[in-house]
Amino acid sequence: MNFIPTNPINILVTLDGNYIPYLNVMLSTLIRFNPDCVFHVYLLHSSISIRALGSTEKMLSDAGGCLIPIKADNLALDEVPTTSRYPKEIYYRIFAASYLPETVDRVLYLDPDLVLNGSILPLYRLPMEEYYYAAASHIDSLGLLHKLNELRLDMDDDSPYINSGVLLMNLSLLRKEQDFADVFRFIEKRKSLLVLPDQDIISSLYGSKIYTLDPFRYNMTERLYRMHSPFEKGLDLNWVRAHSIVIYYCGRNKPWKENYIGDLDVFYKEAVAGMHAGKET
Repeated sequence: MNFIPTNPINILVTLDGNYIPYLNVMLSTLIRFNPDCVFHVYLLHSSISIRALGSTEKMLSDAGGCLIPIKADNLALDEVPTTSRYPKEIYYRIFAASYLPETVDRVLYLDPDLVLNGSILPLYRLPMEEYYYAAASHIDSLGLLHKLNELRLDMDDDSPYINSGVLLMNLSLLRKEQDFADVFRFIEKRKSLLVLPDQDIISSLYGSKIYTLDPFRYNMTERLYRMHSPFEKGLDLNWVRAHSIVIYYCGRNKPWKENYIGDLDVFYKEAVAGMHAGKET
């Protein structure tokens, strides 16, 4: 018998209005590969109009879920380092415990530029216990890049440097223990050294409180695929299709751009085709 959740699955997204079309593609795959789940999707934003979210709301409503927009306007983020690639919205996931209702004890953050390829229930139901976050790392803990991050961010030796595109959050524990003053002190002290600000902060401040996920399963990227295919795991597109739950298009290499480099864009193209086919039926 299939497990059918009796409670909604809480999903968190943070973005600006430019990413709504890609958010809709991501959510369409979330719904398609998890047909027995009901999703409550919390959208943290600063300036998205409700009108722009009409198609997103309808998609979730048709699947029995809902979209819950929350305007994030009560934290002093005007001075945090941002770029065109890393806007203010990336910091919202760090402060999610203060924005989301206290009745929400855990939430799965998903970047809009990814697609799902399987059930997220094993991840969502992961026992968190003393952990704040569960996330994947693409960096060898014994490698040079990890050592450089340790020096740059004053990380502990055994702290993972995580990719924040997929982030399961233990909101109950974060509300009890997270000190926002620590975050702002860290930003002020090291803002000239921050490269990927949200990942830098979470990895440095909370490394001992991060449960590390299998990146091949929950954070498959083009870079990870190209680094290991075809020499390990029999890693090819068939392997990815059978084993990878999340395909994540991080960085500048986006599958909706004509100059995409790699092989994993096939999953995005299938997601778009599937979404359009669903609209036609």
